Amino acid sequence: MSSSYSVMPALFISHGSPMLALEDAPTTRFLRGLAGQIPKPTAILIASAHWETAQPMLTGAAYPETIHDFQGFPKELYALRYSAPGDPAFANRVLSLLAESGINAGIDGARGLDHGAWNPLLLMYPDAEIPVIELSVQSRQNASWHYKIGQALSVLRKGNILIIGTGNLTHNLREAFRGHHEATPTWVSVFAQWVEERAAQGDVKSLLNWEELAPHARENHPTPEHFLPFFVALGAGGASLQAKHLHEDITMGVLVMDAYAFGEMK
Repeated sequence: MSSSYSVMPALFISHGSPMLALEDAPTTRFLRGLAGQIPKPTAILIASAHWETAQPMLTGAAYPETIHDFQGFPKELYALRYSAPGDPAFANRVLSLLAESGINAGIDGARGLDHGAWNPLLLMYPDAEIPVIELSVQSRQNASWHYKIGQALSVLRKGNILIIGTGNLTHNLREAFRGHHEATPTWVSVFAQWVEERAAQGDVKSLLNWEELAPHARENHPTPEHFLPFFVALGAGGASLQAKHLHEDITMGVLVMDAYAFGEMK
């Protein structure tokens, strides 16, 4: 992918269960190889579905802790740490870019990285030497709001900064935990196909109106927070949508683990 883009692409990654970091699953293997397909970034800005705030917030700690924001998993998972440094100066730069676009944001100097952020990064960049700051999502705001945030930050990609949105392409946990899905339900597959087709066609307008236009939108996202990071990455990808479908997988019958890259092709 590094030869296909004029600048660093923005990524949307489905992170699934916290067990992702310990599993040998298709998405685990995909993420382990993803860093080798793009230029090495000087810093990472990652918008996670697992940090919901009223207004955009950024981590400002010089050494953010690893947050184990889950319960009932094997002890090996709680032993994992992701010790990447933060970058307070970079957080302040992001704050300024958002302000220039009329978006009021803040910095939390104490918060660490939740599993939506450190879990995929542990697979992509296991040496944890690249500075990381996390960005929150606003679940009471819509896709257009998060797209605007991404647009405000798009300029960072020219400085070799990797912008990632991490959530899930579909996220109905009630159905996932019910199990008994011998095959992927139609309501899941047609939603994922709709997103893929709209992205391939550059149809930003339809994607931003996904709650009204996408088939089975509410079934796949009873709450929107795991899809909102998609729109941060979408906005960060540049003025015209050029999307590449990087990975597709389904876990627990209904959780679509797809990944996308957005950015200007050469």
